[in-house]
Amino acid sequence: MSSNSTIGSLALGIQIIDAVAQSDLPLKFSDIQEVTGISKSNLYKYLNTLTRLDLLYRDQRRGSYSLGYKFLQYGTAALQNADFIDRLTPYFKEISKITSMTTLFATWVNEGPIITNIWNTNYGLNIGAQVGTKLPLYSASGKIFAAYAHSMEMTNWIEQEQQAIENFDISKFQNEMKQIRNSQYTYAYEPLIRHVSSLGFPILNYKRELIGSFSVVGFSEDIPHESDSEIIQRIVSMSKEMSAIYGYKEKEE
Repeated sequence: MSSNSTIGSLALGIQIIDAVAQSDLPLKFSDIQEVTGISKSNLYKYLNTLTRLDLLYRDQRRGSYSLGYKFLQYGTAALQNADFIDRLTPYFKEISKITSMTTLFATWVNEGPIITNIWNTNYGLNIGAQVGTKLPLYSASGKIFAAYAHSMEMTNWIEQEQQAIENFDISKFQNEMKQIRNSQYTYAYEPLIRHVSSLGFPILNYKRELIGSFSVVGFSEDIPHESDSEIIQRIVSMSKEMSAIYGYKEKEE
């Protein structure tokens, strides 16, 4: 990009961000240098600046770069401007209304699922989380992300979470993931706080990849978890309607 009306250094910074954003995996310094062609000395300065501004995130252990936390703020605003959240909000509000429970939406940021929106019906309920909370594997949303994992970054997160769980049963976990994909919902018993449980549901796109997960959260005794529950089946149906907005279609028998 060469013009008297543009700033070359800014364009190079955006080029670096584009390279990281378009990669399915976090990129190392050498990967970014190869893609962008920026000299090593200049690239170091760019990466250091972008990391300090939270536009990029550097994994200290692996030395790799992915989009930074700042893009959660920018992305949420952009999604709202693109009617992403606006399109889904009526569904979430209706779900909260028919269940009299809290609904939350989570999306993937850096190294795990993060809560980006919460719709409260029962304001007196402490769900043990807030906007910006990173959710663990054993939460309802965490299970949904694990069941529909489609990147190495997600796979690495799953493995790290498994290692942190005492006496983790991999066979039971794999069976549960298969069941989630078949039923398109999951149940988590008191994952974050006592007496509060949740149901998780996926929102998929035309590639059948996960856009995000939403959870219905309430007191444990109020949360249904049997597959023949009328409430669950109704929410699963609404989940599929939301996915259809982004081109999702069920497989024909």
